[in-house]
Amino acid sequence: MRAVIQRTKGARVTVNNQVTGQINEGIVVLLGVTHEDTIEDAKYLANKIVHLRIFEDEQQKMNLSLKDAGGGILSISQFTLYGDTRKGRRPNFMAAAKPEPANYLYNEFNRLISEEGIHVETGEFGENMEVKLTNNGPVTLIIDSIDR
Repeated sequence: MRAVIQRTKGARVTVNNQVTGQINEGIVVLLGVTHEDTIEDAKYLANKIVHLRIFEDEQQKMNLSLKDAGGGILSISQFTLYGDTRKGRRPNFMAAAKPEPANYLYNEFNRLISEEGIHVETGEFGENMEVKLTNNGPVTLIIDSIDR
């Protein structure tokens, strides 16, 4: 399971011109699922993201977690994170999980974040989405559960 996270001052996602999720300060998570991923991968990423110290304290040091800062998460499913561009000019998405198991793990990831007391907003799985955000910092990180 792979996540690209971006610290944000505000973000929203729309599907067919309808806002499906919106947060103020917090983190935008683009989440990709591969074939071998399990609930353990979702647990690892949820815990890592909620407790990662990427928000500034009163001395302007990145010393606070999302939980400390009181922000929310805008969670977006994104199978293209497992796109392989090594050959040719068209990405190969064979490493991305099939929709049913990917959707299950995406929903479990969001549930685990919510259980940490974090407000979670989402896009719509499998839909064409427009995501707008104000990247704060900018702070953008890639976290892969294979690294645990």
